[in-house]
Amino acid sequence: MPSWPEHVMWWHVYPLGFVGAPIRDDVDPDAAPAHRLERLEPWLDHVISLGLNGLLLGPVFASETHGYDTVDHFRIDPRLGDDEDFGRLVAAARERGIRILLDGVFNHVGRGHPAFRDLTEGGPQRFRGRWSDGRFEAEVFEGHDALVALDHSSPAVADLVVEVMCHWLERGIDGWRLDAAYAVPSSFWAEVLPRVRERFPDAWFLGEVIHGEAARIVEESTMDSLTQYELWQGVWHGIADRNLFELSHAIERHDELLRTFVPQTFVGNHDVTRIASAVGADFVPHAVAVLFTVAGTPSVYAGDEFGWTGVKEERLGGDDAVRPEFPATPGEASADARILEAHQALIALRRRKPWLWRAHTDVIEVANTAIALRTAVGDDAVVVALNIGDEPVALPVADGRAVVAGAGSVAAGRIGLGPRGWAVLEA
Repeated sequence: MPSWPEHVMWWHVYPLGFVGAPIRDDVDPDAAPAHRLERLEPWLDHVISLGLNGLLLGPVFASETHGYDTVDHFRIDPRLGDDEDFGRLVAAARERGIRILLDGVFNHVGRGHPAFRDLTEGGPQRFRGRWSDGRFEAEVFEGHDALVALDHSSPAVADLVVEVMCHWLERGIDGWRLDAAYAVPSSFWAEVLPRVRERFPDAWFLGEVIHGEAARIVEESTMDSLTQYELWQGVWHGIADRNLFELSHAIERHDELLRTFVPQTFVGNHDVTRIASAVGADFVPHAVAVLFTVAGTPSVYAGDEFGWTGVKEERLGGDDAVRPEFPATPGEASADARILEAHQALIALRRRKPWLWRAHTDVIEVANTAIALRTAVGDDAVVVALNIGDEPVALPVADGRAVVAGAGSVAAGRIGLGPRGWAVLEA
């Protein structure tokens, strides 16, 4: 595994929504480029001002609707622009020391993909399904009829994915988020990823895995990291349900994974209700304090740092609220100053203590509405104290002495927190 992921923190963007591109209506994968991708460039300095140094991009390839129904892995979606627009974005990111991760949708494609349109009985087979009365009945991804599943036992599919990955790594990206990696056999990744690493040994591969035995999946697939949905659930359920024992349990499970790999951690992404809607604006700093003080490769979903809200719904267009258009510049974005300042302070702390990437976290004390956590390596430690109740509390801080984020009064080895208060201390 390359060493640079130890120092990267991602700003996660859903490009089609960010630039205000049409998602379902008036979408033509063969249309002339609209050159909207350039709207991302003014936001790169915002990434740096937050203290982040990575740009995790959602789908950017030609597709039929939301980007996950790819029709051409080698062409930038014309709703975003063209190859030159992408090249300028990569160059602008490189000038600022920002790494780029692309979203690789390799479990399925859209029905408009040329290989699927041209499928003939007896011809090359790249899709899962069967022929019946001269008609191919394709398997689809999780009931979505527009997403036809690739046949991962086909050498042609493996060759295609290797070619796609290497093409964009050659263009200057740093790695891949592997969409729906849990739906792809680990043996497929174990064949493909070493072939890519032969040419690009510094590439990093993050698998989207929402269930299953994470450590075994990493070992069998050779992926470098997986999305940590269990910790995400522990954070927002623990806060929203006023049951921090759930967070405590999730952290203990999280630590077990560190023996095998370092997960990718988050409290928001393009597929879930925004953290401010899930737990309430008052508790976003609490969630972010956990994110940036436990082990992992953290990401901030664009807009969460401003305290934006949005609820995901299970319906057509149900993702729109969490995938909004962004203003032209960061200065035009509405923001909750408390939440933005908490992000900046906690990211700065994480930047000062890179050892947090793979450090063990101990639960010092936990109750339904209060918890104290200590993450340490040697003599260096970070202590997090959270109160999600409506009454003041006092929590032990072990060797934590100086409050560096949040607010609280330290005396006799304990910190006093006000109602809904939080604090992070250094040893």
